[in-house]
Amino acid sequence: MSRVGLKPIQLPQGVEVDTAGDRVVVRGPKGELSYILPSNIAVQLEDGVLRVSRSTDSRVNRAMHGLVRSLVANMVEGVSKGFERDLEIVGVGYGAQQAGDKIVLRVGFSHSVEIVPPKGISLVAERANRIKVAGIDKELVGRVAAGIRKVRPPDIYKGKGIRYAGEELHLKSGKTMGKKK
Repeated sequence: MSRVGLKPIQLPQGVEVDTAGDRVVVRGPKGELSYILPSNIAVQLEDGVLRVSRSTDSRVNRAMHGLVRSLVANMVEGVSKGFERDLEIVGVGYGAQQAGDKIVLRVGFSHSVEIVPPKGISLVAERANRIKVAGIDKELVGRVAAGIRKVRPPDIYKGKGIRYAGEELHLKSGKTMGKKK
């Protein structure tokens, strides 16, 4: 039994769900998201509660049951509250600047790196060393944040680079530390 798949999804006020056919469309105050359901998974709406069910107990259907429930729950949360991911820039001379809806990064290269957000994502340079990625699609927010981090991942010796807020780094000591006698 899928414990995740059996949990009901409570709909907050202002969120509407349309479960026509094999598509789930979720509308809320922040926007609209849709998802095409796998063939043996169904979503029912009754009394403000969404329930995900599967037609058979095959291995694939059991795996998809919990996945679909999590994806639909993330859609409901996204259109009602939204998702955010914070990034920190660490390093002397490193920083970010807001340029319209784009972000311009100075992270130790000979050139600046411009990040243009895809549709549905907003980028905000809160300070010179902090970036906020926000949107209603959890997967897209995470993918954009990972792409920004990939521009200059944290260095394992000095700790310089772009990292997620609160990310712990275990710095290496370097080869000179091993030669002490």
